[in-house]
Amino acid sequence: MSHRRPRRSGIAVLLPLAVLLGACGNPGDLESAGPATTAVGPARLWPDLPPASTPAYDYGEAETETVDGFALPRDDIRTLDPLAVLRAQAKQHPDTFTGPLALDEDTAKKITRCGSDDGSGSDGSVGSDDASGSSGSDGSSGSEGAGGAGSRGCPVLKEQYRDLTGDGRDDLIIGIRLPDDQLAVRVFTHEGDALTQIMSTSDAVTGVELAGRDLVIRAVSGIPGYEYRTVWSWDRHQEAMLPTKDEFLRVDGAGGTPKSPAPRPPTASPAPGSTP
Repeated sequence: MSHRRPRRSGIAVLLPLAVLLGACGNPGDLESAGPATTAVGPARLWPDLPPASTPAYDYGEAETETVDGFALPRDDIRTLDPLAVLRAQAKQHPDTFTGPLALDEDTAKKITRCGSDDGSGSDGSVGSDDASGSSGSDGSSGSEGAGGAGSRGCPVLKEQYRDLTGDGRDDLIIGIRLPDDQLAVRVFTHEGDALTQIMSTSDAVTGVELAGRDLVIRAVSGIPGYEYRTVWSWDRHQEAMLPTKDEFLRVDGAGGTPKSPAPRPPTASPAPGSTP
């Protein structure tokens, strides 16, 4: 007669095994937070309101300009004198004092005197007959002399270089101190052997940063503890740097931790001849 093992003994063996297997889980394993809330799409207000077809103001965000009188030797933008570039632009627009290409008269005069000990030369030359100026093999420009770009007596900051367009070549970034604690930022690239300005804006700037191929400009707001932050990015369709992200952020402490993003109007200067 066969002897059958009681079921109870089998259960007794399985229970400790289940306990051991259950103990293999990590205390930090993900746990369900319950059912997800239903997403609610944006509700359009006044759907019968006809959409606007033109902007309220022309800020000149996508305006570009070829700078006359420049050729890029060896296809290297670092060989250009940034002061000569700004002086050439001032010559192209001698009577323009508004818009993205504008410089106030006092700043324009100061730029003319940059790089010259005696301030001579109404054309703003820097000891060279051509607009490109002179440079060393390390990329330093002819504006490095007394009162040159980056010096205390010159409103033009030390030039910076970064490939912002993604073509593998450096672009030229120029900062210009303006009255009332304003800062103008201009970006230039090469199209063939021509020099083209692809961005120009001014604001009460607290900082300028490079994030990958984006240019981030932080500016003062009228509300304590908040700042404007605008991200400028290359747009291959417009062939210009555009303000692709504009935020109004809460800043906590010196580290600048942003909170509560909100949109703001574009920060590019109004185009020449426009009236806000």
